[in-house]
Amino acid sequence: MSEQFSAAVSERICSHMNDDHADAVLLYAKAFSNLTDATAAQMLSIDSEGMDLNAQVNGAAVPVRIQFDHVLKDAEDAHHTLIDMVKQARIKAK
Repeated sequence: MSEQFSAAVSERICSHMNDDHADAVLLYAKAFSNLTDATAAQMLSIDSEGMDLNAQVNGAAVPVRIQFDHVLKDAEDAHHTLIDMVKQARIKAK
């Protein structure tokens, strides 16, 4: 069984996404919250129902909550869901 969500799991996922996949985090903000003018985004937290981002739009910080299409079971489910979402975001960006 994979890890359930906790503050530590959220922090680990957010750090990984912000450090290694900043482009994906920006795509989430643009595609799933219609902030097409966003120039940067940071993942602040993730839980079983969604993720909280901070997007930069026209020099201002804009808080964003993106709901998942299902309740995540665990960290492994989050991993697969985030990959699926970035694929969807890339299609929307075309």
